[in-house]
Amino acid sequence: MSPIRTAIVIGGGISGPVAATALRRAGIDARVFEAYPGPAYGIGSSLGLAPNGVAALDIIGAGDAVRALAVPIRHQFMSVGGKRVPAPSLADIEPMRQIDRGDLHRVLHDHAVTAGVPIEYDKRLVRVEEHADGVTAVFGDGGTATADVLVGADGIRSTVRGIIDPAAPGPRFLHMLGFGGVSECSAEILSDSVVFAFGTKAYYLYWALPDGRVGWGANLPYDRYLSLTEARQVPTAEWLRVLRETYAEDTPGAELAANTRAEDLEVAGALHIMPSVPHWYRGRMVLTGDAIHAPSNTSGQGASLAIESALELARCLRDIADPTTAFATYEAMRRPRVEGVAARVARMNRTKAAGPIARRAMYLLLPLVVKMMDPEKTLGPEQRFRIDWDAPVRPVAAAAG
Repeated sequence: MSPIRTAIVIGGGISGPVAATALRRAGIDARVFEAYPGPAYGIGSSLGLAPNGVAALDIIGAGDAVRALAVPIRHQFMSVGGKRVPAPSLADIEPMRQIDRGDLHRVLHDHAVTAGVPIEYDKRLVRVEEHADGVTAVFGDGGTATADVLVGADGIRSTVRGIIDPAAPGPRFLHMLGFGGVSECSAEILSDSVVFAFGTKAYYLYWALPDGRVGWGANLPYDRYLSLTEARQVPTAEWLRVLRETYAEDTPGAELAANTRAEDLEVAGALHIMPSVPHWYRGRMVLTGDAIHAPSNTSGQGASLAIESALELARCLRDIADPTTAFATYEAMRRPRVEGVAARVARMNRTKAAGPIARRAMYLLLPLVVKMMDPEKTLGPEQRFRIDWDAPVRPVAAAAG
């Protein structure tokens, strides 16, 4: 058994509660410290959980609770100019799950608490004091916490990332704002399908909900960066006006926007990706989740990869006595996978705001492109990946510097 007995987890979003629950499963007493004043239910809009992500949640016993709330997506379509083409998918695999981010957060938060994970709020990290045999987190309210290791699961604006490496890159703004909504729509939409639509001016997606309504998400091209707080300071009625204007020429985008009520629109703020982060760890501090790998929402893998990384980190700390070696092994296990996903979707991001000429080419070539897709080659390595929790982790040497 590893001599690592205690862990501080900074961040109570998606990866933080999963990391803490997995660490407790590994025999390590983990505590979560969250900057928000309470559980962040309702933060963000809908997201997709890939089969590999749901399978990873099964390891900590949270998979079925997520399945109960999520909408299964068995079929995917691509649409350009109203032409809808079925996208090839993997056979004999669990469907993707579409779930509200707030619902996912609530499930993972409550599951962690049930598993015995203490979660403290209003704990904004300001600095970390390192010792020979541990670390102390210092919070804005003057409180402190000490443990053997500290895990930075504090998202794309990670404080821990800056402490580990002050020169670390920050998130890159994609010049798009994210929105989610629920609407009435007369278009025929299969109950277990999602459509990825490249509209006249902007990309959007939509799927059927169990109550007969339609869930949809919009990626609005926008040159000026707006944080979540700034975006939500704009009246919802104004955002609806902009969305209705943007999707006015699209079917069914125009109807989705027109029928969305102000109370049914979720403003998610700026969309980002994380560039490659050079240093995942230093001393007894390590990063996980969006703090080091936040691929575009185009990937369909953001939350799933964060969940996987939290579990793999816990396995490494369970089996490897030296924190530096454990962290190096964790990085060696995860970096090729997460950066491979990022590379796959890099080109796809540019199509979301394609100009009229590019959209015309997409319209003409879409059937051919889809026909040539090999889902086993492109999606198989991502979605069929499974973590063997019980397998011992073989350590790798830490890189110099």
